[in-house]
Amino acid sequence: MKQAELSSAKEYEDQGYFILRNFFNSQEIAHLTALVDPIFLQWRDGKEALIFEHKLLNMHSLTHAGYFEQSQTQRLALFNAILPTKLTQYLDALFGEGLYFHNTQLFFNPTNKAHLPYWHRDMQYSPIADELQASELLNMLSLHVRIPLLDETGVELIPGSHKRWDTELERKVRFELDEHENSETLADSKLIALSAGDLLIFNAQMLHRGNYALNHERKALDLCIGKPHPLSIEFLDKSVLPTSQELAQLDNPSWFQAAYQLGKA
Repeated sequence: MKQAELSSAKEYEDQGYFILRNFFNSQEIAHLTALVDPIFLQWRDGKEALIFEHKLLNMHSLTHAGYFEQSQTQRLALFNAILPTKLTQYLDALFGEGLYFHNTQLFFNPTNKAHLPYWHRDMQYSPIADELQASELLNMLSLHVRIPLLDETGVELIPGSHKRWDTELERKVRFELDEHENSETLADSKLIALSAGDLLIFNAQMLHRGNYALNHERKALDLCIGKPHPLSIEFLDKSVLPTSQELAQLDNPSWFQAAYQLGKA
């Protein structure tokens, strides 16, 4: 393992996240933006009232085939752009073989200003009991790979919460118990500032929240990456994966191939 990879591995082990500065150059970010923007516009079209009413701040499944009915080549271009070899090689070196592509999300500022940033662990909105999530925390590897397409101070984390469950206060805040609110300030939090081209890799089950107030505009692409686990694999959506024909045309198919095989199981 190279020195940079060793440093990232140590940061992840200790903190639950690490940052790779200037990982993508300006041309790569411009290319990603050109691929992402039409998908976002398709998804948003006619949904403005719904987005406001439900206080939405992200969309998911950007690789869904439905967004590419007019151009399959654009879907192939997006698959190639989000998982370049330099990214998969770096994370394979840190986390070992077995990583697979799970999904994508695009984060933006909510149009409804009443929506405040909220502390959460990703799976808390699933039917899976919190006690089971806690017991499996150290057995799961679910990652967010954040690619900001614009400069942002957009994520706040509780370092170390990837390897421990909530304190009593954190639990009350996360579930809004005893008159606590999930938007409260928590001690020891870390606000992350990123430039377009940086990468933030963090554990999806650590305590985290977004930040909207410090960003006039947000456009952050998240890749959801993981290793197979019974609690997460049931949420794999086959419609966001390449077809067998598309897999054969990809530049770097390994993580997509792993997901495709899981989707067939």
